[in-house]
Amino acid sequence: MKTIIEPFRIKSVEPIKMNTFKDRVKILNNAYNNLFLINAKDVIIDLLTDSGTGAMSSQQWAGIMLGDESYAGSKSFTFFEKTIKSLTGFKNIIPTHQGRAAERILFSTIASEGDFIPSNNHFDTTRANIMNINAIPVDLVCDESYDFESNFHFKGNINIEKLEEFINEKGADKIPVIMLTVTNNTGGGQAVSMENIKQTSIVARKYGIPFYLDACRFSENAYFIKKYESEFFDKKIIEIVKEMFSYADGCTMSAKKDAIANIGGFLCTNDNSLAKKKKDLLILTEGFPTYGGLSGRDLEAIAYGLIEVVEEDYLEYRIKSTQYLGKKLNELNIPIINPPGGHAIYVDAKSLLNHIPVHEFPGQALACELYLQGGIRTSEIGSLMFGGKNQDGSNFYSNHELVRLAIPRRTYTQSHIDYVIEVFSKIKDNIHNIKGLKIFYESDTLRHFTAKLERLK
Repeated sequence: MKTIIEPFRIKSVEPIKMNTFKDRVKILNNAYNNLFLINAKDVIIDLLTDSGTGAMSSQQWAGIMLGDESYAGSKSFTFFEKTIKSLTGFKNIIPTHQGRAAERILFSTIASEGDFIPSNNHFDTTRANIMNINAIPVDLVCDESYDFESNFHFKGNINIEKLEEFINEKGADKIPVIMLTVTNNTGGGQAVSMENIKQTSIVARKYGIPFYLDACRFSENAYFIKKYESEFFDKKIIEIVKEMFSYADGCTMSAKKDAIANIGGFLCTNDNSLAKKKKDLLILTEGFPTYGGLSGRDLEAIAYGLIEVVEEDYLEYRIKSTQYLGKKLNELNIPIINPPGGHAIYVDAKSLLNHIPVHEFPGQALACELYLQGGIRTSEIGSLMFGGKNQDGSNFYSNHELVRLAIPRRTYTQSHIDYVIEVFSKIKDNIHNIKGLKIFYESDTLRHFTAKLERLK
């Protein structure tokens, strides 16, 4: 059938407060043109992130009532650990309060100042945690990633040739870990092929370098592998997931994505001695190794979410819903990264708003316009997020100026998405009236969360 239907019934609803254009002008001004500073009650459709914003199932809510809140060795941790081990095959499972905590513990225990961390693409918190220890994040995404128009299905791949060249250039002793983000969030939510994961593993083992997955959206990535790698057409999602993890030495995970939970994460490794170091740091900053900053009920919700996220009916609905939005924006000639990714649509604001130069943040300008015209909150992934200042005080800018429409899991229906499409149609008719922005306050780290901007005349 052509019609996309949600593979669930709606059991509980959260009211959306409507507002007017006049209301939104005032709200945006008070937030200094930064959508992170807008209160959720003032947002009609929230596509800022898919992190922790999804709807939990009746089974997850039941699990919350069953949560064992014992400080050490709770039944909920046992369930959590068993579920993750069955998915990943990793020996050591370390809970954290969210993904960036897992990143901080990993890089603090495995890397040192001056080290290089290559990846397909590092996202914002990963990059910040690497830079926080004065190590250097390096993006080596495949060449196909730069062609937004092509329908190559694995634009998230790391460039294997460039990876090996980089290792030979810098020396394996300066590279404590190779990271691979599945799916590639910075690169447009694009998938990574099983062949690319396998080849990355081969290179890592050749040079004796640990290989970790940033596994936030591992299940969505597995779906793309099933659909577009012929070897896996007849494989079950769970089988594909297990093979993906089998090539890695460990992973970081934000359970707020493909565990469909509101909070939580974990760090996995097969290295027992490294696991001890990680747990020691965990105890210092997060909590005892059987809760890691989470309540027992959170551990339950995550475990059930990981069981549900590999169901093919759910993934079919999830990916097709995203593709629906991408198709409709293509029909409007709104430039996006094609093919549509798993969790989000990425609009090419640099192309759409070609009258706004990069130093005036076209991505943020478009994000603000989406809020003004429709109360839609999105995230800029461009020079506000990935730009900044050099040591000499000069500015540097991102290669891309994108706006991410991140779709929360099991939260919005097709009519909500049709509303988003209608707002884009309205914006397109008045595109040259959109003005750029100027920063007048920014923090030294992750400036996009707290920056204040003014609209240019």
